[in-house]
Amino acid sequence: MDYTSLIDTSNIPRHIAIIMDGNGRWAKEQGFDRVIGHKEGVNSVRKVVEIAAETGVKFLTLYAFSTENWNRPKEEVDALMELLVSALRMEVESLKKNNIQLRVIGNIPSLPARCQHQLNESIEILKENDGLVLVLALSYSSRWEITHMVRQIAAAVKSGTIAENQITDELVQQFLCTNDIPDPELLIRTGGEERVSNFLLYQIAYSELYFTETQWPAFGKDDLLKAIAAYQSRERRFGKTSEQIQNKAKHS
Repeated sequence: MDYTSLIDTSNIPRHIAIIMDGNGRWAKEQGFDRVIGHKEGVNSVRKVVEIAAETGVKFLTLYAFSTENWNRPKEEVDALMELLVSALRMEVESLKKNNIQLRVIGNIPSLPARCQHQLNESIEILKENDGLVLVLALSYSSRWEITHMVRQIAAAVKSGTIAENQITDELVQQFLCTNDIPDPELLIRTGGEERVSNFLLYQIAYSELYFTETQWPAFGKDDLLKAIAAYQSRERRFGKTSEQIQNKAKHS
């Protein structure tokens, strides 16, 4: 099926977030080492970034490495860090050509120095681009982010910079990693699991969740368009009733 024909181009989610799961299981099913699955996953990242940009998505956040992933075998973690560096080096010119901007969220100082250097260099090269914003979540988890945010606000209250009665939802958002990025309308998880795994918990309060059995290395254009079509088929009420939403649509 050609899912392109199912997409309403006037209703593309501005921000899509993806939990890229299934690299290891895909590799095992193919008889390969887990690291091969991660390398194939980079190819899927390339394809999805291009398709998202072509479709009109403005922000694409990829859960690349969680704080919990540090608990994986050292050999796998080291391979992932090297893959991050090599992928950035290989892809940065293509990203520049395609007008992609790069940002990162997470506990970046916890990454190896070589990764930090390559990230900073890539961000600098791509900073003038004004197309799709690719956000890599690295050494990231929502619990880490929320704890970091609470500490910052507590310190500001203690110093007198912020009064306790000034703490609002809007102020809290200013202290999140995503303070200048809109909340995702659509969260996709590949690989068959149906959980959000400590990812953007504050930001996905009203996101539509889409789970697919497809492993990340096998995820491509049709899979992304199918997810967008599913998003477009849902009624987003934000606490209101269906009748309220329908009446608003009639009078708009």
